[in-house]
Amino acid sequence: MSLPRVEVKRQMGRGDIDAVSALLDVAESVDGHRPLGEHQWLDLVQGGREGFAGLVAWEPGHDHPVAYAQVTRGPESWALEFVVDPHHRDRLAAIGAEVVGAALDVVASEGGGHVHMWVPKPTPVHDAIATDVGLQRGRELLQLRRPLPVDEAHRSGAEPLAVRAFVVGQDEETWLEVNNRAFRHHPEQGGWDVETIRNREKQPWFDPDGFLLHEQDGRLAGFCWTKVHKDVDPPLGEIYVIGTDPDFEGQGLGRRLVLAGLDWLAGEGLTVGMLYVDATNKAAVHLYENLGFTVDHVDRAYVGDIAARP
Repeated sequence: MSLPRVEVKRQMGRGDIDAVSALLDVAESVDGHRPLGEHQWLDLVQGGREGFAGLVAWEPGHDHPVAYAQVTRGPESWALEFVVDPHHRDRLAAIGAEVVGAALDVVASEGGGHVHMWVPKPTPVHDAIATDVGLQRGRELLQLRRPLPVDEAHRSGAEPLAVRAFVVGQDEETWLEVNNRAFRHHPEQGGWDVETIRNREKQPWFDPDGFLLHEQDGRLAGFCWTKVHKDVDPPLGEIYVIGTDPDFEGQGLGRRLVLAGLDWLAGEGLTVGMLYVDATNKAAVHLYENLGFTVDHVDRAYVGDIAARP
C-alpha cells in the first residue's frame, strides 16, 4: 500500500484546523487523552505562528486526514507531536514514520536543531517509529493521581498555607518573573512571556480562583496553578504548574503549595487529583508519593539532533 501524501502548512486555514480538530477528537475518544499537548494545541487553533509547521497526511479515498504532525520551534529546541487516525493504526509504523520523517525534514530545512517528540502512553511501535527516523528515548513524564480530599494521614502535620487568588490584569508580570526564575532550565515551562500567559487566560478552563499565590513580605514566594478537566470521567483536578521562587527554597513550601491546590480542587467537588512530574526528578516523585499519589501512566520524549539541510 502506498504511503500517505503529506501537506506541510506554515499557516493553518479554518478548513485545515477543522479537519485536524476532528481527527484529534476521534483519537481522544479512543485513547482517553488529547493527542497534542496544550502548547501545541494553542499553536494549532491560532493558525500557527513563527516557527510552526503543521503536516497533514491524506490517503486516496478518504475525506479526512489519516495523520497529523506538528513542529514548533522553541528557544532551545523543537517540539514535535503526531497522531495517526485510530482507523488507520494497522499501519501505525509506516504512517507514523512517514509523517514524523516529513516533520524532521522541516526542522532540517529551517536550520536543524534539537528535537523533543512527546508521545503519551508510548508502545513498542512508537519506539520503532523513533528508531526509524533517528530519534532515541529521552525524558519520561509520570502522570500521578490520588483521591480527593486529602486525608490527614498524608498531610504529615503540614500547616495550611496562606494563599490568594491570581488577579487578571494585575499579577501577570510578577508571576512571569517568578515562573521563569523557578523554571529557568525547563524546556517547556521556562521562558514564558506575557503573550503566553494571556493565551492561557483565554482558554475555557482558566479560572483565576484556582490560580493560588503565596506571598511573603510583599513578594511572591510560590504558586500553585490548578486546572479542571471536565471532559473526562471522572473529572480530574490537575496541579497544572507549581513553583517556588529560588529565594524562598528550603522552607518546605512545595508540600504546602500542593496541599493548597488539592484542597481547592476538593472544595470544587473534584474527587481525583492529578499532576505530571519528570521521572528523573526523584525528590519531587518522593514528595508526591508521600502525599498519596500513584502512577497512572507514562509519557515519553524521543529526542535527537537534526542536521541543517538546504
